[in-house]
Amino acid sequence: MSLIFVLNGPNLNLLGKRQPHIYGTETLADIERDCRALAAELGHEIRFHQSNREYEIIDWIHEAREAAAGIVINPAAFTHTSVAILDALNTFEPPVIEVHISNVHKREAFRHHSYVSLRADGVIAGLGTQGYQLAIRRIAVLHAAAPPA
Repeated sequence: MSLIFVLNGPNLNLLGKRQPHIYGTETLADIERDCRALAAELGHEIRFHQSNREYEIIDWIHEAREAAAGIVINPAAFTHTSVAILDALNTFEPPVIEVHISNVHKREAFRHHSYVSLRADGVIAGLGTQGYQLAIRRIAVLHAAAPPA
């Protein structure tokens, strides 16, 4: 059983309450439940985290270096600002999939740039919370195709 980290950035703890016209009505707990169910079905385990603090996300990426088959990350507002998260992701060798619930390219111009995309092996944007499941499926495929260590 392989471990997949699912990391969530600032304000995602307010999903379901914050701007439902953009982010929908599902909560972060709903997303976590669905991610865990899918991962178990695919023979993987999830470590699911959310923080409004950049340093905690960086610490979890460092932890993933020793344990994870991949990272699914929704860096939220840190997407557009955090070179530090990019640098941490650059130390992680397995796949990284960047997820955004909304289509950031239909939103304000500052949201069109992502530091995380410079490291991500794939980017999913605008597919709602289903993007998390698609990212987990992709990491499972890439992990299965990877040569043994």
